[in-house]
Amino acid sequence: MLACGMMERDRLALRRSSAVLCKEMVVDELLIQSLQADDILTESMAETILAEQTSHKRSWRLLFLLPKRGPRAFSSFCSALRDTEQGHLCVLLTQSPERDGRERNGERFVDSPLPLPTQEAIAAKRPRRHESMETCLDADSPITTPVLPCTQDFYLSHREQSYRMGSSPRGFALVISNVTFDPCVTPDLDTRKGGEVDEEVLRKVFTELDFIVTVRRDLTGQAMQSCIEQFRRLTDHRTADSCAVCLLSHGVEGAVYGTDGQLLQLDWLFEAFDNAHCPLLQNKPKMFFIQACRGEDMDCGVEQSDGPERTCSPGCEQRDAGREGEGDADSRQRRDTGRPRIKLPQRSDMICGFASLKGTAAMRNTKRGSWFIQELNTALRLRSRDTHLADIMVQVNGHIKAREGFAPGTAHHRCKEMSEFTSSLCKDLYLFPKYHPQC
Repeated sequence: MLACGMMERDRLALRRSSAVLCKEMVVDELLIQSLQADDILTESMAETILAEQTSHKRSWRLLFLLPKRGPRAFSSFCSALRDTEQGHLCVLLTQSPERDGRERNGERFVDSPLPLPTQEAIAAKRPRRHESMETCLDADSPITTPVLPCTQDFYLSHREQSYRMGSSPRGFALVISNVTFDPCVTPDLDTRKGGEVDEEVLRKVFTELDFIVTVRRDLTGQAMQSCIEQFRRLTDHRTADSCAVCLLSHGVEGAVYGTDGQLLQLDWLFEAFDNAHCPLLQNKPKMFFIQACRGEDMDCGVEQSDGPERTCSPGCEQRDAGREGEGDADSRQRRDTGRPRIKLPQRSDMICGFASLKGTAAMRNTKRGSWFIQELNTALRLRSRDTHLADIMVQVNGHIKAREGFAPGTAHHRCKEMSEFTSSLCKDLYLFPKYHPQC
């Protein structure tokens, strides 16, 4: 063994498996960052590896460097493989003839934050494939860091500019998750493997944010509509300060599928919670999160610098936005009925996050859940203590923009996704997690 090099048995194991590693290993930023965190690779080495133009060359460059990076390099490399859902390659290395049973027991199973059953580290993790237009491609694990609490000082300094958010519970949340579709009726709609992860992630994070959460699984189009109707009619909305609706399913632009292939139109969903149809939530923020494809186009990305920065929508300068005649009729009605009331627009105080842009597919990992819900979960847990929801959604967009799929050997290798949100919020929406003002 060289003083500054890898142990001979580890070097032989790498050499013996190099052909398979170069063919199957995904050398992405996650794997490289893991090796950097263990001080196996320097920043310069990481840049050199990632600068290679092909997956095979990145793998070859990494395998060329590892034997020179000290006795810990092998075990750290195995840990990085497991952490990036490539456990089958870790098994390949640690079960090589060069390593005896004692060493396998000591070095093969490295502690990992990923909740992977042991048997899932075998061939099930081999090259990930395109399962449907909502695709499983990468391997990040949903974080379980507790929602960070808001401080009293922050609440007192921001409450005047924001929606009221002091009720306990903060509101009610409905999560509808369609995972299994009727194969007799919808043969083209695959089982949404990983969808159950998303629903559990949302249940946990909204519960920690002090919402009462209802999760419904595998509903037909009509059952989805009935469920939403029942939810919007809850009398308890009267005393709550907000509500949230999350739809997780296959979809097309403007609609999501029920398990029977029937479409639920999103315009109907928003109408169900508008100021006319849901008076108990008037002037209260209503949050919607849609994890579904909005088309079949795969975003393959482009090789160019960042596009234009996000800009705010211009304010409306028109003072009188009503149609001719309608305002006069309403005024006459007000005079007829006595004291005039403040009028509200038909639809307001809503924010809706979409996993993908119009016409494009959304990405989902079969073990970790969808990219969008993962990033939303992370942002809500870490940023809701001091960031309003619109800015949280901008951060989610930024993280989604930076992600890249890895499916070597398929047309979807290095695919991209871009989330977006729409908003008719009229104030800042702070969730003030875990802070309960004294009445």
